[in-house]
Amino acid sequence: MENYHHTYEKLIEITSEKNVMVNEHLNKHTYTRLGGKADYFVTPETYEQVQDIVKFANTEKLPFTLLGNGSNLIVKDGGIRGIVLNLKQLTSIQTDNTTIVAQSGARIIDTSRAALAQSLTGLEFACGIPGSVGGALFMNAGAYGGEIKDVLESTLVVDREGNLLELSAEDLDLDYRTSNIPDNGYIVLEATFSMKRGDYDEIKSIMDDLTFKRESKQPLEYPSCGSVFKRPPGYFAGKLIQDSGLQGKQIGGAQVSKKHAGFIVNIDKSSAEEYIGLIHFVQDTVKEKFGVSLEREVKIIGEDLK
Repeated sequence: MENYHHTYEKLIEITSEKNVMVNEHLNKHTYTRLGGKADYFVTPETYEQVQDIVKFANTEKLPFTLLGNGSNLIVKDGGIRGIVLNLKQLTSIQTDNTTIVAQSGARIIDTSRAALAQSLTGLEFACGIPGSVGGALFMNAGAYGGEIKDVLESTLVVDREGNLLELSAEDLDLDYRTSNIPDNGYIVLEATFSMKRGDYDEIKSIMDDLTFKRESKQPLEYPSCGSVFKRPPGYFAGKLIQDSGLQGKQIGGAQVSKKHAGFIVNIDKSSAEEYIGLIHFVQDTVKEKFGVSLEREVKIIGEDLK
């Protein structure tokens, strides 16, 4: 108990009382509406606070987890021990000529809209991606033929020791839905995008078209983690799942979407255990029927319920 008070008081000292929550339900912070509690849920307001929290966690040997906006993520039912850091207060998006600097907590959708407002082209593909800027870099997010690596110039990160580093896009080893950010334990603070001048009406037309495609094909009416699986070489994950007869397959409150087989939706208070169980069932069935291994795009973190 004494250690708990020490940790709480120190986190308040670094940021403020309103930015530190104890035993916070993480299902309030994930798109799937899944997940147990975080011991400490901290939402810093400045880069210096992020650095100080990382240094404090290191000194106290406290487990430390970065949680983005929870769009491409499943948190297990047992929750997450130690400090969960969320950068939802770092949401600034600034444009300067053909450059956009967006903080990691800003939505990548809003960044694409900021580009449109300045008639800048290059981020149209991101107009329907629900993640944060930090999350978009973390997994080199992409859609409709575009990806973050096409437009990223540089990024500001905090490393595992709490140091501030400026890295170029090349430093991140961006590839299909991957980067070296997780392996290096980087916390993205902001991203600088290099854009090109374009025609406002053309950019808007492309974004409107992509938004229509997304809204008409994806099951946005239910909580989900978005696209569950990476695209296997030579195949489409959704088509393989559909051809396996799995659309509508349900475990507890989790269901393979009837609208788009590449999505698993939480239709009735699913637990994370049920949701993950359905992912495994889909993987096993597709492997058995087609010999194709579906690799998860969604990240699973946290502990099982004890």
